[in-house]
Amino acid sequence: MGIRIAVGYESFDSIRQNDCYYVDKTELIYELVHETYNAVTMFTRPRRFGKTLMMSMMASFFDIRRNSRDVFSGLNITKHEKFCSKWMNQYPVLFITLKDAEALTFKTAYAKLKTIIADVCKKHDYLEKSRNVNPADAEKFRRLMYETAEEQEIQNSLLILCRMMAAHYGKKVILLIDEYDVPLAKANEDKEGGERYYPQMLDVIRGIMSTALKSNDYLKFAVVTGCLRIAKESIFTGVNNFAAYSVLDEDYSQYFGFTQKELDGLLEAAHLKEKTDVFKEWYDGYIFGDMAVYCPWDVVNYAAALLKRKNAKPKLYWKNSSGNGIITDFVERKEFRVRHKFETLLNGGTITETVSDELTYDSLNESEDHLWSVLLMTGYLTKAEADLDSDFDSNDEEDTTSLKIPNREISKIFQDTVMRHFSDQLDDAHQKAMMEALWSGDEAAASKEISDFLWQTISYNDYHEDYYHAFLAGIFVGRGYEVESNKERGLGRPDIKLIDSPNRRILIIEAKKSDSADQMRQDCDIALKQILDQEYAKGLDDYQVFCYGIAFYRKSALVKKL
Repeated sequence: MGIRIAVGYESFDSIRQNDCYYVDKTELIYELVHETYNAVTMFTRPRRFGKTLMMSMMASFFDIRRNSRDVFSGLNITKHEKFCSKWMNQYPVLFITLKDAEALTFKTAYAKLKTIIADVCKKHDYLEKSRNVNPADAEKFRRLMYETAEEQEIQNSLLILCRMMAAHYGKKVILLIDEYDVPLAKANEDKEGGERYYPQMLDVIRGIMSTALKSNDYLKFAVVTGCLRIAKESIFTGVNNFAAYSVLDEDYSQYFGFTQKELDGLLEAAHLKEKTDVFKEWYDGYIFGDMAVYCPWDVVNYAAALLKRKNAKPKLYWKNSSGNGIITDFVERKEFRVRHKFETLLNGGTITETVSDELTYDSLNESEDHLWSVLLMTGYLTKAEADLDSDFDSNDEEDTTSLKIPNREISKIFQDTVMRHFSDQLDDAHQKAMMEALWSGDEAAASKEISDFLWQTISYNDYHEDYYHAFLAGIFVGRGYEVESNKERGLGRPDIKLIDSPNRRILIIEAKKSDSADQMRQDCDIALKQILDQEYAKGLDDYQVFCYGIAFYRKSALVKKL
């Protein structure tokens, strides 16, 4: 019998009740409450690393309105019998996620936030008529539920709900706030046809958080998740006994993402052990604290695809789950001289940078250090080695960390976004000069212009021949010509054929990668001989044909005409 893999499910109860495969992370509950017991705990992790499912699991475990014995049966947490007896389904739980509070304008985003709060109220509609609830709070509750509340009541909404739930049950409330920073991240983005409204949204979210978490007498404890840890002075001022755990911290590092052991267990259950190396190449490589982990979203999606089609190819699941504008936002900043660092990363190298796990969204673009911090916290980069955590003191605001691209999927995302950006920025005048040199047969001028382009863009794959071929194709596209790449012609396939139909002329280019600068001229001759031997120009008598051999050595090009 095969296993069932749930894709896109964020409800713990649904996964368990539908007998889907679940990677057991329930020990987090015991560690969080029994061994740590912070008043407020924040977990920051990249998107799609299981934050919402973790919060759903905690809500199911603690919620006094549920009977969760069956859904937790056989899981690690049940080994702690006394703990489960004391905590399972023993406390009122207020669970809210802010991930959908986003829009092009503040007005629309704020309206969505009001709807989210109203929906939470509807799940607790019993409070409206509870005899133990203060009548004034009941009035505020109705306004929240029917979306007629004033802004001050919206900012006090979680405190009001906690107070009402504590009065109704006679017990303090466990508060779970998921994706707390999504409204702020979206408010700070440049939007086509929209606006940045960060200050307005910050004021609202700060009000909600401070009233819910600071001096809330009705709070048992709170757990907050997000992508970035927003600086305490901006949103969590005065919140006592506050502990935050980012990708740099060892504590709780095993609970977000799949460890190698957990992946092995899933693949064995799914009879996919032969695919282990593929999963590792594409979706492994993240270092959280001292733990190496896989991206769970990628693993689950690819495993589900393989269960349907044994020959399914890996895809960029993480990329497709959200936009990747954060990379473009940074590379477009001309004051950041980061091209050579991106080049190092794309070629499998590491860079050592000053990073901080405490930022504010309105200051992300202020410095290059913030660039690397954001890319680390959001999952585009990772620590190079697990033991580097010893170099980072989370009590300090910042420290240096060695960074790398974690896996093949993220490398492809960088290639698609960063490479495209630098290609788009190539000087149009240089492109025009290059084309004029090629059409006129000026070898020296063409060599210079193409070499200049190589210095302006990013190279990757350690200067493999495929890189140079893609580079040439990229700079010809969009110039008004028909570009054929590796299309069958004569007895073989020329690397590039560029057709200028209005002027009845054609460029045929064969590219070679040289092992040294001294070898470039010889490789040009080899390329030209290949054009002749393979008859690439055969049948083109109606066109003026220019045949070129181009040899590349690192960031230099040599052009030779037949």
